Amino acid sequence: MYGLVSSDHSKAQPQPHPHQHERRGNRNNKSICLRLLDFIKDAWTDVKFALESDLEDVEAPPRYRPESLHHLSQVTRFTEREIKRIYRGFKAECPSGVVQQETLCDIYSQFFPQGANTGHYAQYFFNTFDQRRRGIISFEEFVQGLSILSRGTLQEKLRWTFSLYDINGDGCITRDEMKEVVKAIFELMGHCAEPVVEEGAVEERVDWIFQKMDRNVDGMVTMDDYLDFCSKDENISTSMSIFDSII
Repeated sequence: MYGLVSSDHSKAQPQPHPHQHERRGNRNNKSICLRLLDFIKDAWTDVKFALESDLEDVEAPPRYRPESLHHLSQVTRFTEREIKRIYRGFKAECPSGVVQQETLCDIYSQFFPQGANTGHYAQYFFNTFDQRRRGIISFEEFVQGLSILSRGTLQEKLRWTFSLYDINGDGCITRDEMKEVVKAIFELMGHCAEPVVEEGAVEERVDWIFQKMDRNVDGMVTMDDYLDFCSKDENISTSMSIFDSII
């Protein structure tokens, strides 16, 4: 999901030592992603197996009842046993059975540097899971999104990240939307990057990428534009595998 930030576009802004800066940036971005990976492992899967029980046997608030194990295993790439593990970890973090945006902000604040602004990116990340815009993420929505991130094909992951940048959900990404999300990522990552990335440099990079994606120069990037560009960029394609098989 950080692919657009970490992708190397030194041709647009030549530097004295482009390969050295690229190696530094890639190492730092990889480190951030691995920290996120480790946290998800700890937060959602560090629980005991309950091999003889089923989701229906787990006490849940009356207002929320998850789908059956069988149904969820049919609509995701997880086995029933894996879903059982995820659900118990999910309930440990979210006893109400649903995730609210404030909960996600709290989670992000635990593993990003003190003083980092987690609110903006958490909001965009939350909305990508909350497809129905209800203000909550159910277990079904969570596990289906996690299935895409950890077991999905490259095309599925790219489609998921497209929805992250498509803030208003109208099926297109504008230049302003892309800038907002990338700035939110740098609010999490930029202050601990080496070298520190200035806001102006972020905007210049987004402008360069957007220009490349917007093939018909209409000020909007469609899903096809996005998939075509990202699937041909090696750094972006590689970044999509960072969450593979996290369960």
